[in-house]
Amino acid sequence: MNFFSQLMDFILHIDKHLISIVSQYGTLTYGILFLIIFIETGLVIMPFLPGDSMLFAAAALAPQGALNIWLLFLVCFVAAVLGDTLNYHIGKWAGLGVTKHPRFGRFIKEEHLLKATSFFNKYGGKTIVMARFMPFIRTFIPFVAGASRMHYSYFIIYNVVGAFLWVGVCLGLGYFFGNIPIVKDNFEIVLILIIVISVLPAVISAFKAWREKRSHS
Repeated sequence: MNFFSQLMDFILHIDKHLISIVSQYGTLTYGILFLIIFIETGLVIMPFLPGDSMLFAAAALAPQGALNIWLLFLVCFVAAVLGDTLNYHIGKWAGLGVTKHPRFGRFIKEEHLLKATSFFNKYGGKTIVMARFMPFIRTFIPFVAGASRMHYSYFIIYNVVGAFLWVGVCLGLGYFFGNIPIVKDNFEIVLILIIVISVLPAVISAFKAWREKRSHS
C-alpha cells in the first residue's frame, strides 16, 4: 500500500484509527492529535493531513469517555494557533518566491499558493478566519499573510478567532452528532461529506474567478 492509499485509509477510517490510538497510547493521544493539527496548519508542505474530519471523529469519542472534550478543545486550539503562527513566520522568512526554490519548490505547489494569495487579496484579514474551514487553503493562507508582511498583531487576532471557531465548531458537531445512530452507522459517508463541504467554498471561489477571467478575455 503506497503513501496516498495509507493516507486515504487513515482519513476515511479515522474513527477506527483513533479508537486504536486511544486504546494503545491513552493520554498520549492528546499529544498525537496536537502534532497532527500543528503540522497540518504549521507546515505549508503538509496540507493533506486530516483536520476537520479528525476533530469530528475525536469529539465523537468524548461522550463514550475515551477523551475529555474540554481537554481536547484546549489541546487542538493551542495546536491550531501555534501552527498558523509558525506558518506565518515561515512565509515571512521565505516569501512568495519559495515555489521557485530548487529544494522547497518541489513541496509547495504554485497553483495552491496562487489561489491562496488571490483569496487573501480579496478578503484580507477575514481570510485567516474563513480559511480555517477550507482544507489546503487553510495551510497556505498564514504563509501568504507572512509573505505579504501583514502586521503580526493584526494577524494573531484573526488567528486566535479562527482557531477558536474552527476547533469549536468541528468538535461541537462531532460531540453532539457523532454518536447519533444514522451518523455512526454511516461514518465514512459523513466524513466524505465533511471533506466535500469543506472544499466547496474554495471550488466556488475558483469557479467565480475563472468565469470573471473568461468574461474579461
